[in-house]
Amino acid sequence: MKVLKSIAEVRGYRKEVSGSVGFVPTMGALHQGHLSLVERSLNETDLTMASIYVNPTQFNNPRDLANYPDSISVDQQLLQAAGVSAVFMPTYDSLYPDDYAYEVNEKQFSKELCGANRPGHFTGVLTVVMKLLNLVKPQNAYFGEKDFQQLSLIKGMVEALFLETEIIGCPIIREADGLAMSSRNLNLSSCDRGKSSLFNNLLSNNMLSDEEIQKELGLAGFEVDYVVTKGGRRFGAVVMGDDAGPVRLIDNVEVVS
Repeated sequence: MKVLKSIAEVRGYRKEVSGSVGFVPTMGALHQGHLSLVERSLNETDLTMASIYVNPTQFNNPRDLANYPDSISVDQQLLQAAGVSAVFMPTYDSLYPDDYAYEVNEKQFSKELCGANRPGHFTGVLTVVMKLLNLVKPQNAYFGEKDFQQLSLIKGMVEALFLETEIIGCPIIREADGLAMSSRNLNLSSCDRGKSSLFNNLLSNNMLSDEEIQKELGLAGFEVDYVVTKGGRRFGAVVMGDDAGPVRLIDNVEVVS
């Protein structure tokens, strides 16, 4: 597996390879959810590239950025074992030579749900994804449906700006108890991990309203950001842990009428 660290290396690599390219952008701390995206890409394209980059422009909370899990060497081993041909590992200075003077902003859906209380989050997401897609130039790019709002916004950006990449959403991969796999799960205390499955269990309960689910989550000790049903899906975001190490979890489920 090639490890590409500069813009020049990525561009040079893309000129050398032929056939269709699938791309899996990540922020590291890989789990089976990420690897399921890689597997999908391997099945649908001739060559799969990935990236590992913890993007600071999408973190509105500095503590969240500081606490984000870091397992670079293990991540590289997992990607290589999975069959990834090249991984791009840029620095902030290489991706943002303008020091984030230019950005990609969406004016409507990005202000709802996760965007309501995380100002600038999706602007950071869309900007870095635009940069990565422009550099890698994949035929397909794969994103998990756990971040359903992010997936929708990226699809909208690609369509609005006429990028020649197909954005493919892949199903949520869950732990045995229903918790959606997430890199942030590594930061849960054993106590919080034990009760975290209640989050998905309540979201999936079609007998309860959004307001009732919020109340039950609050009684169970979750700090609730939102529970909202929209477009046939129920979305939720909660925070677990104390001020020294809060862990934000998101999830979404289809609503069965």
